[in-house]
Amino acid sequence: MRVLMNAGPWLSVPPRGYGGIENVVATLVPPLRDLGVEVVLASVGTSTLPVDELLSVFPDGQFSALQRPYNQVCGVAQAHMHRVVRALRERDDIDLVHDHVEAVGLATMAALGRDAPPALHTLHWDLAKHPELYGGFDGGGRVRVNGVSASQLARAPEALRAHSVGHVHLATPLATGADRRPRPTKGDHLLILGRITPGKGQDLGARLAHEYGFDLILAGPVGPYHDPADLPPDADNPDARYFRERVAPHVDGQRVRWIGTVSGQERDELVANAKAVLAPLRWEEPGGTFVVESLALGTPVVALARGCLPELIEDGRTGLLTDDENELAELALAADKIDPAECMAEAARRFTPARMASQYLELYERFIHSHSCNRVDTLSYGVGSRALP
Repeated sequence: MRVLMNAGPWLSVPPRGYGGIENVVATLVPPLRDLGVEVVLASVGTSTLPVDELLSVFPDGQFSALQRPYNQVCGVAQAHMHRVVRALRERDDIDLVHDHVEAVGLATMAALGRDAPPALHTLHWDLAKHPELYGGFDGGGRVRVNGVSASQLARAPEALRAHSVGHVHLATPLATGADRRPRPTKGDHLLILGRITPGKGQDLGARLAHEYGFDLILAGPVGPYHDPADLPPDADNPDARYFRERVAPHVDGQRVRWIGTVSGQERDELVANAKAVLAPLRWEEPGGTFVVESLALGTPVVALARGCLPELIEDGRTGLLTDDENELAELALAADKIDPAECMAEAARRFTPARMASQYLELYERFIHSHSCNRVDTLSYGVGSRALP
């Protein structure tokens, strides 16, 4: 099987530091190739993930352009998708496209003709967005979607849900052998991991840290700014305004610190040594990469029970969940009652790359077989006018 894995033009694969979707692709591709799948990766030129072939338009990621005005940035995703479409027209060796590009990837795949390969589009985001696209979507039997959690799909518009082939939870390489690693040494700090944006609720976490007296570290970028020293005081994008107006007033460098993006061993040690990872969510979290990474490193997650969190966390065993913002702080202070070994064992059981890859391969095979049968039926019984090749 040869799959065109469309990661998009925004960041390299794997990303240097932050990069949610790109990290998912970097986690999925190696075990897929171990299972015999050949992978053509559509990304940017700086991607270093070992694959069978790399397609790119841009030499490096275009993430910094994402929050610029639409008329300045609308051609980025289109240029990338044009390259993907051209490849699909020029070659006949792609059995399936696995697309990860929000909105434009799905629309472009659906617009291709019946001779294009089947496409599976993974939904990584909040499906309340793009209601006109999702509410009237028609993949023509050739484009299907999958979610990254059951709760995400349950909130999808009916037209999109009708195209679903199910969900596959996210994974992390850290989960492989996690149950055989020694228990981490815990410090006193709590951690919020991820991009600083209103849906993640860093302002709530920072306020609670001061009110209830716990130390909190914020680790993640503000818009395109990965280092506190690089963030201009008047940066004009939504995440920067949110940080400046809602989060920064609580960041005193002692009780609450923002350290920017961390990656690699530094990130892993920061998570493993945390008393807990805090998730004061203000949106319905669709996938929860930070959850599976935290559990794999032996750190419980204390969270508002939004989105997929109840699917990933067993309340009282691998984390603590609540619907009450004020109770969240009390649970954070009690997080040391969760056994890190239980968190690591759960990650090793449920969230390894090998498990995710085997689930996707099963989806690929079922979808390709179903598409092939449907196409033969359509061509043989006159729904359309083409003859069998």
